[in-house]
Order: sequence, then C-alpha cells, then structure tokens
Amino acid sequence: MAADRYRWIARFYDRVLEPMNAPLRGIGMTMFPPTPGMRVLDVGCGTGTHLELYVKKGCRGYGIDTSPAMLNRARHRLGDRAELSLGNATDLPYPDGSFDLVVAATLLHELDRTTRQAALAEMARVMADDGRLLVIDFHAGGLRGLKGRLLRGFSVVTELVAGLTHYRHYRVFIASGGVPGIVLANGLAIEQEKVVAGGNIGLHLLC
Repeated sequence: MAADRYRWIARFYDRVLEPMNAPLRGIGMTMFPPTPGMRVLDVGCGTGTHLELYVKKGCRGYGIDTSPAMLNRARHRLGDRAELSLGNATDLPYPDGSFDLVVAATLLHELDRTTRQAALAEMARVMADDGRLLVIDFHAGGLRGLKGRLLRGFSVVTELVAGLTHYRHYRVFIASGGVPGIVLANGLAIEQEKVVAGGNIGLHLLC
C-alpha cells in the first residue's frame, strides 16, 4: 500500500476539520435514520467520528480506510464497538449485499475517474438489495450568495493545499457533474438530494 499521506494530519483532524463536517453528518442521518442492528459500512472512515454516530444508535458498524494513522485514531475512539479494516474502496473485503447502509463522506472527489467508478461499483456490490448508499461530497451546481462563493474559495484552497494531484481529481469530479454525473453508470439512482453550504456540498441518498 502507498505511503500514508494522512499521517501528518491525523493528529489534529478532529480538532480542525471535523467541526466543519459534523453538521453534514447530522443531515445525512436524517436522510436514512439509523435503527438498532442496522449494518453500516463507512468507506473512508477516517478517525471514526461518523461511524461512531451510528454505533451509538445501536448499529453494527464497519469501517475501512487506506490510512493506518487515521485508523489508529478510529480504533482509539471506537474500541471493539466496530470492525475496522485497512484497505481501499476498490476492493472491499465484504460479501455481496452485506450492508443496509454504505456511507462515503468526502471521499469520491479525492479519487481519479477510473478509481472513482470502481469504488462506486464496489459500494453498490456490498449494499443489500433494499439498502442505501449515502454520499456526501462537493456539489457541482450553482452557488448561493456570498456564503456560497466564500465557501467555494475555501474549498479550492484546501484542495490545493492537499496537493496538485488531489486538486486535479477534485476539478474532474466537479466538471463531471459531481455525484449526479457519475452514479448512473453503476446502476444507482438518486432517491434523495440535499444541497447545503451555499451550494458547495451535496448529500445524496442512492438506491
């Protein structure tokens, strides 16, 4: 596996970036409310903050991430309350139809076009027939007001800070129409959509 590019940020991710993501997680949970015993997979689970919300509601939690440093944080947070694995989204180590809900938060825009489609295909594979896929990521539509423009500028800066390759993947993701532009190829349909943060972020519940 490639070098851990999140090693340096894992130590302060929850203090610096998580407060901005927390409201999005709350909105996402209203789109497909958790129930006790529900099987939830968080792809790109990071430090486990999102998965913990579902575990606290009695769900059976599973998480996978490519970063050992982020997974260490997740293991410290969740202990034995969730099953965490080191791996990537294009080769999920789970049987077909394993999960009632698959979550991918701010993940797809980081991937190149081919990897993104392969990851979506894998998420669709492990999703139960009556399950759902919740994708939270950048929105490619128009912006709303000054807030939208300021947040878009902030997003561009953060993507550039993450590296030119990262920024190129983000630009291709936006140019491709974001989540609505890439889901149909994998036999998925948008059941619910919420656009927030002045038009910068889209939450899509796929079936």
